[in-house]
Amino acid sequence: MRDGRILIVAGESSGDLHAAAVVTELRRRAPHLLIEGIGGDRMRQAGVRLYAHASDLAVVGLIEVASRLSAIWRAYRSMTRYLRDRRPDLVILVDFPDFNLRLARRAFRLGIPVVYFISPQVWAWRAGRVRSIAKYVRRLLIIFPFEEDFYRERGVEALYVGHPLLDQLTPLPLMDEARRRLALEGTAPILGLLPGSRVGEIARHLPLLLKSARQLMVGQPDLRIIIAVADGLPLDLIGSWLNREAVSARVVQGRTYEVMAASDLILVASGTATMEAAIIGTPMVIVYRLAFFSWLFARLLIRVPHIGMVNLVAGRRVAPELIQFDATPERITDEARRLLLSAEQRLRMRQELGEVRNRLGPPGALGRTVDAILECLQSGAVEEMAVQRG
Repeated sequence: MRDGRILIVAGESSGDLHAAAVVTELRRRAPHLLIEGIGGDRMRQAGVRLYAHASDLAVVGLIEVASRLSAIWRAYRSMTRYLRDRRPDLVILVDFPDFNLRLARRAFRLGIPVVYFISPQVWAWRAGRVRSIAKYVRRLLIIFPFEEDFYRERGVEALYVGHPLLDQLTPLPLMDEARRRLALEGTAPILGLLPGSRVGEIARHLPLLLKSARQLMVGQPDLRIIIAVADGLPLDLIGSWLNREAVSARVVQGRTYEVMAASDLILVASGTATMEAAIIGTPMVIVYRLAFFSWLFARLLIRVPHIGMVNLVAGRRVAPELIQFDATPERITDEARRLLLSAEQRLRMRQELGEVRNRLGPPGALGRTVDAILECLQSGAVEEMAVQRG
């Protein structure tokens, strides 16, 4: 394969994780490739030259976007200039749909092929976006098996590659080993708190989770609390909330999988973390809050019965969901206490989470994803040569 240039864009923590793995494998197989774009620290470590950092762009909710509009607009203008001036051989877009679908349209108009990895959840809300995907995306690489028929019926060239977390979590972390590594040996129950990967999520969720933890410790004074903090988040923010809520907790950063494996139960913000916990097999209570007007807007568009991805994949409510006005310290405490006090209910949930994991298919998503990307890159080179000769 001739030398090539790839633009890759991932605007959130989970996208950065999966994109970094893809870039590492691409560079192993095709070290001549020049890969640039938008992402986080993991993508930078994988060798991507970043034009903007994902942490400056990641936000959830209509109202919350307003605070980041200038940074998002600068990043978008930077990427459109890149497309026009550098003319990459391929664009790889990873999730982050509001930004990436606009970029896909610009790339399409410039004749640059687009591969979209980890599709927008158009089957859950804002279904009209599927028309943009069908028009502007050369190939869509999907991670859930039920998505393939949905997209193909709507004219999208979709390829099911499997869920990348199955590769990230092989072998699965074990509880005893995770507790040893975290210095949490003993028989006392452990409650993990995972308030989210964005600063806004921390502000909305951590106070709720800490209030619930404090209430739970009244009835279980030996309960140990551990907070998993995503890489890049300020630890002083976590410390300020711990002081405000007067809760004693262990805080660890960048060791989310170990925290999940070590915990008897986690209280977790809805998102990728629920799928990570499902694969590991950790019982959970799912919580989520948005700004009020963002929530009203979302409710008009959401077309699925559940919010947590683990419940969507299962097709039923495997884990309790406490969303928006239901996400109160008292409701969270009730659901958590029920599970903490019943080893039988936790075991039942672990078994159901195992069924969810099995629905994701076999490992090997990374290899299949890179195969598809290199195939598109090669076919694009062949098309370009044909045009030049023609």
